[in-house]
Amino acid sequence: MGFEVAAGPGLSRRRILTAGAVAATGMALALEGGGRQARAASKAPAIFYSPHQDDEAIGLAGSILEHKAAGRPVYLVLVSRGENDKLAEIMNMGDCKWLGEKCSAPKHYHKLGWAEKKSQEVVAARKAEFRASAKALGVDKVIDFDLPDDAFGDYDGFVKKIVKKVRELDKKYPGASHKFSAGWLDLTATHKACSDAAAQLFNDREITDVRFHHIYAYQQRAEADRAKGASYVLNIPPKHMEIKRKAILAYNTWDPSRNLYSLGYHSVSEWLENAYADPREFVYTLPDDYVFGRIPGH
Repeated sequence: MGFEVAAGPGLSRRRILTAGAVAATGMALALEGGGRQARAASKAPAIFYSPHQDDEAIGLAGSILEHKAAGRPVYLVLVSRGENDKLAEIMNMGDCKWLGEKCSAPKHYHKLGWAEKKSQEVVAARKAEFRASAKALGVDKVIDFDLPDDAFGDYDGFVKKIVKKVRELDKKYPGASHKFSAGWLDLTATHKACSDAAAQLFNDREITDVRFHHIYAYQQRAEADRAKGASYVLNIPPKHMEIKRKAILAYNTWDPSRNLYSLGYHSVSEWLENAYADPREFVYTLPDDYVFGRIPGH
């Protein structure tokens, strides 16, 4: 967990936020009393990047809704396809020993006969859950990078693909703000690759308004410690929390007619349940001593 030290007092807002970007974010960290009119001054989109299906519901939804309320167009990007051979195995299990009585399948039984290597059934069903979550959140546009989730293999190549895609979006939507996962804290290769891509583009001055969300805080930290080191803690209003919970429940819905099989819940139920209960999100700026590259052992 040594990377967590990098998110402490050494953070520099000045490195991330220009005066114009501050006015555009619509977040309390960036505002000093300008009100709704100031928050909505910029109509450039806020672009949120979800490394996998379910990350947006866990750790981005409150901020998405805050930007929407401020009058910003909000675009939601799915970075990877989310291939997951273990999920295919679980969904072929029969009696669900994985979740037991928490399983939402009828009588907690599912034997779907999905391929268990590079399962396209898993990818399609996970994307269906993502679209249902995005619909609940009311985002203005959904963008699918459709990248094979190979950060655990060709890590550097995966980072380069993200850089290329983000660069294209920034050129298409000048003045956009960009919201990524705090990969140095989330401690998983795909999330770290996303933050590496953002850090590279920021260091090259190609993007200037960048924030990072600690998505895995809900599983990695005790509730009392989740805000530690954050640049900004978003306290989600009750009305927004109600909507965030609907997005989370998209990942705990069994409705084969819509290709929904509660895959998110079978994958990361602890993350989802803790995020459902905690009306906060945890936002970081880039550490001054940020370290590039895949985190060893993850």
